[in-house]
Amino acid sequence: MPTLDIAVIQAAPILFDLEQSLDKTYDLLKKATAQGAQMVVFPESFLPAYPRGLSFGTVVGSRTDAGREIWQLYWENSVKVPGKATNLLAKWAKECGVYLVMGITEQDTINGSLYCSLLYFSPEGKLMGKHRKLKPTAAERIIWGEGDGTTLQTYLTPYGNIGGLICWENYMPLARMALYQQGIHLYLAPTADARDSWQATMQHIALEGRCFVVGCNQFVTKSMYPPHLRELPEMTSQPEVMSRGGSVVLSPLGKVLAGPVFDREEVLLATLDLNDIIKSKLDFDPVGHYSRPDMLNFNISS
Repeated sequence: MPTLDIAVIQAAPILFDLEQSLDKTYDLLKKATAQGAQMVVFPESFLPAYPRGLSFGTVVGSRTDAGREIWQLYWENSVKVPGKATNLLAKWAKECGVYLVMGITEQDTINGSLYCSLLYFSPEGKLMGKHRKLKPTAAERIIWGEGDGTTLQTYLTPYGNIGGLICWENYMPLARMALYQQGIHLYLAPTADARDSWQATMQHIALEGRCFVVGCNQFVTKSMYPPHLRELPEMTSQPEVMSRGGSVVLSPLGKVLAGPVFDREEVLLATLDLNDIIKSKLDFDPVGHYSRPDMLNFNISS
């Protein structure tokens, strides 16, 4: 099996500004490919931002007009699929000759709802598919709708099957099993979780799935927010470092290959020897010789 040079982008966008964030995306993509990357992975909701710290004027039982104004700003800078932004991302993937995986907040072109989504682009400049987060966590449910089983997929590449789950979806055992059943080789986990405990989750998934695991997070400071958002009362109690990062790449035996990186922006690089997947299955395979399909099974519903 071949090797794969992968780049994990630990950075923040130009928060809540899609056009400027796309410009930064292109710069980061060129930087990664200049270092030999064949696949480039961006964090959860890189376009246009993960709205950490914001309440959108909501409490149980009421919403404010000011919160609706902030919601409109976020909505207007979110990504239509397909649309102008996805056309640019596909063009840049082709220009750079890489697989590009991008975390976005998606604006549904029919119902207008927002979803936390992960997009997959090929080196041929095609949008291969998308995954919508199945269950937004806690207050995320105010801003993002729920995905369904139709986007719980992997995608075949010359480097094996790639796919992933977003942030705390990775704590859903059956969602992980859905990817294992599809023979996933490269498991992508864009996240907004910068806690030390997230590293244990990434290592567990690598060992459980016998696959490479890529954790990808943003590094974000409060000073990066637009001034009118930074000055909101709800933001005054937030720390200056809003997200520490923690991006990491692990082998199918749970060995750390790159990272974790904290407290700075970085293009994290790793070379993956895909033969390691085969070697790891000598003693464990969650959907093969270490499974009991005669006793335990489940189905994915759309």
